[in-house]
Amino acid sequence: MNIKTLQQNLLKFQSVIALLLMCIFLTLMTDRFLTPENGWNIMRQISVNLIISVGVTLVILTAGIDLSVGSVLALCGAVTAGMLKFGAEFTDANVYIGFTLFGAIVGGVAIGAFLGCFNGIAITRFHIPPFVATLAMLTIARGLTMLWTGGFPITGFEANMAFIGTGWLLGIPVPVWISAAVVAAAVILTKKTRLGRHIYAVGGNEKAAELSGLNVKRIKVIVYSIAGALAALGGIIVTSRLDSAQPNAGMGMELDAIAAVVIGGTSLSGGKGTIMGTVQGALIIGVLNNGLVLLNVSPFWQQVVKGLVILLAVAIDRMNTRKE
Repeated sequence: MNIKTLQQNLLKFQSVIALLLMCIFLTLMTDRFLTPENGWNIMRQISVNLIISVGVTLVILTAGIDLSVGSVLALCGAVTAGMLKFGAEFTDANVYIGFTLFGAIVGGVAIGAFLGCFNGIAITRFHIPPFVATLAMLTIARGLTMLWTGGFPITGFEANMAFIGTGWLLGIPVPVWISAAVVAAAVILTKKTRLGRHIYAVGGNEKAAELSGLNVKRIKVIVYSIAGALAALGGIIVTSRLDSAQPNAGMGMELDAIAAVVIGGTSLSGGKGTIMGTVQGALIIGVLNNGLVLLNVSPFWQQVVKGLVILLAVAIDRMNTRKE
């Protein structure tokens, strides 16, 4: 094996190597890391970030960005909680509409998809840069969350709601099952469907994709809608886990999602990356967060470390792009 082949293999498996080295280090530093309980704790913790990261991966594959997923998560979690607990009352018409758990979940996910669609339309129809459009949605969705909740948590749900975030099924936490289903669907989408091929084409060369007859605007709107729907699903899981819809839920989660995507090898330039790479990136972020807590690292230093990891991942991505 020559040096060039070795470098290519190291580049291909850099996320796996980093994860293994991190696990070895934490195993040596604390005996609380390599235990079944902590393993399931990590899996539960990363499930929401992984679901959000899948949607962000699709967006970044089109050379876009979505900074609004954390706020959309909070808004849709709060709306779902409100529909489930209070329903919808129209006093003028003397009409009250109650929602089942399934109906509230569908409503919350639909609102997330709508907000994502709004992002896509703003970017494609009004030619607003993705960074600006989704940054605006970050503020809008957070403000709507405060208006919906009045700044106070919504609490007190039926037992079935708690099962989504804290239940177990066949010995595995329910959020892990949900995230696994999302990952499987995304892998099929990107590898086996026409839409998946079109997403890579748009990210690889948008002008060439448009000249070849692809409806680039529609593809982008679909991708941002999926990202919004997955952020909403993450918000429902968080609400279920906490047994309350917190107005400040999801703050900073967009950074964890972007970090997972970039660490997993998806290029910020678009057109290059995989869902399974994002899974590896989410695992790295989850293990890092868990390890820092187990080592009693100050929360302030945790933010510094995560920021440095994101910076390093982006730097590696840029160097790889220049080499190619």
